[in-house]
Amino acid sequence: MSYYTIKGIVRGSVPILVFTAFIGIIAGQIMNTRLDSLLSSPVLLLLIPALIKIGGDTGSMLAARLASAFHMGLGTTHIQKNPVVRNSLVAAFIVGIIASFVVSFLVWIAGHYLDNSLPFRIIFQLCVIAEIFELIVVYAATLGIAIASHRFGLDPDDTIIPIIATLGDIVGVLAIFTTINAFNII
Repeated sequence: MSYYTIKGIVRGSVPILVFTAFIGIIAGQIMNTRLDSLLSSPVLLLLIPALIKIGGDTGSMLAARLASAFHMGLGTTHIQKNPVVRNSLVAAFIVGIIASFVVSFLVWIAGHYLDNSLPFRIIFQLCVIAEIFELIVVYAATLGIAIASHRFGLDPDDTIIPIIATLGDIVGVLAIFTTINAFNII
């Protein structure tokens, strides 16, 4: 009997995908509440999709590594002492921060072409602060969901990655708006 059957994959995946669709709608509605202020600054409209993708994508990369580690039996020891988990976390965080640096620079350049640029310092602060907040929340959730799915016998490939990609969207939007409010950017 195969572990991966069509019926088993569909039964395990559909509830997760329905849940993530619901969370995606919530993230869109959060953005909708600030739409008028966002339209006044097209640079921020460029920034939002890129930043929320960094959290979701690096969180999904971390989730895939953890899922593989759990499948191979490497992720079952204490997190603090497990080099696979620790190294995956540190590497994903470094990739996320470097990506936020690059995004801030690219958005600043694009802003000059739109004749609606914010100062580089503001864009850089927004990117780095929002991304650090997003990465901490998304990575903590990744670890929690990975451990829970492994302990409850769920396939981490079917649970962690879709949830984390969607969680990256909602946490990213909230992190960006919180940072915008903290610095009174718009």
